[in-house]
Amino acid sequence: MQNRTPRIPEQPAPNPVDADAGLTVELASVVTGARRRALRDGDRQIDTAHLLHSLIESDPEVREAFDGGPQLAKVLGYLVQRSIGYGLRWQGSVEDSGAVPVVRNPAADVVRDPAAEGWSPSAVTAMKDALHRAGLRGEPRARGLDLLAALAADGDCRAVEVLRRAGVDARWLSRRAVERTAEVSR
Repeated sequence: MQNRTPRIPEQPAPNPVDADAGLTVELASVVTGARRRALRDGDRQIDTAHLLHSLIESDPEVREAFDGGPQLAKVLGYLVQRSIGYGLRWQGSVEDSGAVPVVRNPAADVVRDPAAEGWSPSAVTAMKDALHRAGLRGEPRARGLDLLAALAADGDCRAVEVLRRAGVDARWLSRRAVERTAEVSR
């Protein structure tokens, strides 16, 4: 009789930034939720739509940044549909809004797959931008509103595509998130 080894699921992607150094506990939880969502949906990478979905689910400040319940419900509706058809066209592709160039290794003449680390280039850029926004305020840790502002500011990412389809003006949402962050930080 052969002893079967249980199948171990693929390990989650590491954080593109040091969570201990720059994320609040709440935002680290958002990243964990986005990672779980990506694994459950069978996606190769955590993308900006995963981050947006997890942000909305877990951060009341982020939910308050939207223009009322109907707008938020419509955004959540698109995010939920992702796993049942809407987002299937994204599976197997790398989200890259052009914010981070693909790195070429001249010695090996090989293009590095930006999804190899399990994060889309756009999601990495949004996380770094959130940390930068916090730093500009003199705060050592990024908040959910920092990440929302960063996501909404990238006009070509999947999170903004979801917002656009739900009728949300992403530029307006980014400005509103920045304003609300200033209010909360006082």
